[in-house]
Amino acid sequence: MIEIINQQHRYWLNIRKFKELLKRLSTHYKLNDPEITLVFTDNRTIKKLNKQYLKKDAPTDVLSFPIGEKGADRKYYLGDIVISVPQAFKQCFSEEHGLERELEFLTIHGFLHLLGYKHSEGIEEEEEKMENLLSED
Repeated sequence: MIEIINQQHRYWLNIRKFKELLKRLSTHYKLNDPEITLVFTDNRTIKKLNKQYLKKDAPTDVLSFPIGEKGADRKYYLGDIVISVPQAFKQCFSEEHGLERELEFLTIHGFLHLLGYKHSEGIEEEEEKMENLLSED
């Protein structure tokens, strides 16, 4: 099951589109109906999480919290992705694309971290493959 929580109310988001994106990524990686939570939040909340878990006292764009195990109900719990929508909004200007595109990229990035990809181990190449695959539609 994919759960999407929108804790911020400043920007309108097409929640259904992000649920579909996570379904497509799960299918591509042959994950059978994994439990994933995607949270859209604000800078204050993500800054608090960043400080608590990574000891960095600043907002960031995306955090991933991999679980990667089967629960008692035999469901596969992949983990949680938390995205700061205001931070993504700032970044979309420097990347010269819209907010929705930036949020899609951050969702892919967070998903790959849930699968175990690291910045030092080829996450950029995998992101590019996923973006190309998803843009073929």
